Amino acid sequence: MKNYFNLFDLKQKVNVKSEVLSGLTVALALIPEAIAFALIAGLSPLTGLYAAFTIGLVTSILGGRPGMISGATGAVAVVIVALAKTHGVEYIFATVVFAGILQILAGILKLGKFIRLVPHPVMFGFVNGLAIVIFMSQIDQFKIPDANGTLQFMTGNTLIFMTGLVFLTMLIIWGLPKITKAVPSSLMAIIVVSAIVIGFNLDTKTVGDIASVKGGFPPFHIPMVPFTWESIVIIFPYALIVAAVGLVESLLTLNLIDEITETRGRSNKECIAQGTANLVTGFFSGMGGCAMIGQSLINISSGARARLSGIVASIMLLVFIMFGSDLIERLPMAALTGVMIMVAIGTFEWASLKTFSRMPKSDVFVMVLVTLITVFLHNLALAVLIGVVISALVFAWENAKRIRARKYVDDLGIKHYEIFGPLFFGSVGVFNEKFDVQKDPDEVIIDFSESRVADMSGIEALNRLTERYAKIGKKIHLKHLSSDCRQLLKNADDIIDVNVMEDPTYKVVS
Repeated sequence: MKNYFNLFDLKQKVNVKSEVLSGLTVALALIPEAIAFALIAGLSPLTGLYAAFTIGLVTSILGGRPGMISGATGAVAVVIVALAKTHGVEYIFATVVFAGILQILAGILKLGKFIRLVPHPVMFGFVNGLAIVIFMSQIDQFKIPDANGTLQFMTGNTLIFMTGLVFLTMLIIWGLPKITKAVPSSLMAIIVVSAIVIGFNLDTKTVGDIASVKGGFPPFHIPMVPFTWESIVIIFPYALIVAAVGLVESLLTLNLIDEITETRGRSNKECIAQGTANLVTGFFSGMGGCAMIGQSLINISSGARARLSGIVASIMLLVFIMFGSDLIERLPMAALTGVMIMVAIGTFEWASLKTFSRMPKSDVFVMVLVTLITVFLHNLALAVLIGVVISALVFAWENAKRIRARKYVDDLGIKHYEIFGPLFFGSVGVFNEKFDVQKDPDEVIIDFSESRVADMSGIEALNRLTERYAKIGKKIHLKHLSSDCRQLLKNADDIIDVNVMEDPTYKVVS
């Protein structure tokens, strides 16, 4: 419990300048994303901005991965959009609170460790899918509403200015680190492009063209939802999906940041932090959210490694909302679009494309499938779940083919079967094919010194094999079972009756 209150590592050397500048860059990048995700969910822009502030602040202070940025996300927006249309914003707030409670329970029950079961091909697919989603979401910035309010692609000078400024932003982000790393290249790109647009009074799309960011401090608000069984039935399915999607995206982002920084975050602590953040934002007029891979990568690539950057980003976002809205609304969307496109390029695992000819076909299939589900359905939890299930089935299939049996008859006329490989549901069929019940002698020994009975399917296979030998008056013995295998047999003694040979000279490490 002490570790949960030891929030700030005072021994860690913190570069305050990098943390503050990184936080400022992230705050600017959060604004269009939070507004866009709120609009996707059918909510007001301030609902997304308030969520970005509260979630970002709470997770920066309590989270298990310093340097990771959380806020309102598209994954959550896609989940709650149907509920927003049918029942309104009050049910959204209640859902977010309920989802936060579920995430806190996941952390207390230490379910975060199960993220380690996600195979590398699934991680590749998740990262590549998110990179494509981030890139595709920027295409809308090249559209403007026509007279009927329908979005149409820009034309003429508007398109030329927008494209040119986006490429200038990308050029600065790419080139500045080769000259100096004193200032985050993303922040410098935003400043330079904004100065050009404002200084020359260029006619280009700005943050203010999307929506107003002016507002006050997030108001405390108890969700106005009747506390009835009917309300719980409506809310619970959405809350469960929001909690699952939020934790999956957050923990996979945590793993990605771990790899980049060569450090290790704490998954269960992050679960509790994400849950607490959603619980708080639900009472402060926020739409809910989770870790944001794009903003996290902006933060990490700008040199941030501590909690300070996330705290600065959240506080600066609130400052922009309350006091700097007029200035922020003049920022060109081209600069923020260029930053996010560079994030998408940096996020994509280009090395994964080179492994197509080297990786097993099953891994390539899983990676591509997870990418496609992420891109087209925007359901990260479903994409990761399907990827893990397919990977597990492939693993089971491969291991099922590895069970072997070495056979011989000793001087006493007893036939021995030395089993190699695990006996489980996938290998039961191959295991049964190894035995010649009719032609075997009256006594048979099955040696498990190089094998293991892994599940109830394996126990049932032994039971059926015993019955086959017993029907024709033959006896079967099991030898060299490890302690955990014997415990399985003991637990299943109502359905199996097998002679286990004791071998006092043999020790099996379980």
